Amino acid sequence: MAASLLEPPFSPNHTLFSSIYKPQNSKPITYFVPIFRSPTPIICLCAASETVEPPASPPHTAETTSLDHSSAIERSKDRRKVVRVAWEKLVRWSRSLRSKAKTDVLERTNKIVVLGGGSFGTAMAAHVAERKSQLEVNMLVRDPRVCQSINENHHNCKYFPTHKLPENVIATTDAKSALLGADFCFHAVPVQFSASFLEGIADYVDPGLPFISLSKGLELNTFRTMSQIIPRALKNPRQPYTVLSGPSFALELMNKLPTAMVVASKDKKMANAVQQLLASRNMRINTSSDVTGVEIAGALKNVLAIAAGIVVGLNLGNNSMAALVSQGCSEIRWLATKMGAKSTTLTGLSGTGDIMLTCFVNLSRNRTVGVRLGSGEKLEDILSSMNQVAEGVSTAGAVVALAQRYKVKLPVLTAVARIVDNELTPTKAVSELMNLPQIEEV
Repeated sequence: MAASLLEPPFSPNHTLFSSIYKPQNSKPITYFVPIFRSPTPIICLCAASETVEPPASPPHTAETTSLDHSSAIERSKDRRKVVRVAWEKLVRWSRSLRSKAKTDVLERTNKIVVLGGGSFGTAMAAHVAERKSQLEVNMLVRDPRVCQSINENHHNCKYFPTHKLPENVIATTDAKSALLGADFCFHAVPVQFSASFLEGIADYVDPGLPFISLSKGLELNTFRTMSQIIPRALKNPRQPYTVLSGPSFALELMNKLPTAMVVASKDKKMANAVQQLLASRNMRINTSSDVTGVEIAGALKNVLAIAAGIVVGLNLGNNSMAALVSQGCSEIRWLATKMGAKSTTLTGLSGTGDIMLTCFVNLSRNRTVGVRLGSGEKLEDILSSMNQVAEGVSTAGAVVALAQRYKVKLPVLTAVARIVDNELTPTKAVSELMNLPQIEEV
């Protein structure tokens, strides 16, 4: 049959005709397709020995050519007009909302405290300080050298030695003075150290002080998110809480590049207040009520970023990268929705947005860990050479435990956990994943 498909399709000797159909006229059929400018193309069929004159092409005069050209210009003008009108409507809508936007939160805010002197805490402190020159921004740091550098030279010598901080950013190692009279508190301490850190300063935290969590991850042994860690550590289940997440590298915040993030809280007024506090010409802030979705997506994307880095380290190519990240996005969605997250959250800034940034850009700490693992380095050597925490390493094991609790299969994220535990090599993990049963995409 395969050979017969190569024979002339209308030949009387074609094997398909030999036993099924004997044509009465053995003349082969010839197609004639005239090429000319016509709104309706014409196809003529004739026998090979017959002659058919092609239809005459319509005459093209200077007048018809001119009409065609004029019609094309009119269509272009119409299209441009539609685009212009759509853009003008968008601008008018934007101006109308901006004119009604409230700024009272920023106006009545006098003091901000940032817990942690890392790169993202520093970037957020600088951003808030520049929103209002009279605002006092206190950074609670543990390194006396960083504290001195910020206060004397207006630089974070450890993370941003070349970026000058606003003069209203003040560093201290004294928790009591940092927290005294604060209107908002940004929590930028790594997740694995948050509980013990907060327990140590709980006596100085006002019960009504709103916390804005910048930390992403899951506590290793308890699998708790920051929305669970903070109230328990402070012994205050009613501590006001929001989480800020989205595609945002600290370096680009420091360089005042356009950034968009989402703030989530079960208290809509609190989310709106944080939005007013942070939104600026360089930063868009969306609001959400889906705290679970924002936190879980922010935690799991770090684990997926390690996998993406491994693909780079093993030189597996772009096809592999696209397949792995899309599978990872599905796994994050499966687990997060089981935990109560909204699927729309997972396709927004804190989900897909943060995943793309963390998986595809070299500035990502977790991706860097994956690249080096894929290149053959040992995890202990990688972590000891880094001056920042890669949350995905400690989160990986917690993710697998959560998946078992919610009865969800997470092949890619589980493979990362096995690699981190030194129970599977990156190359073997790829082989195992590629040999999984073929499935129907859901």
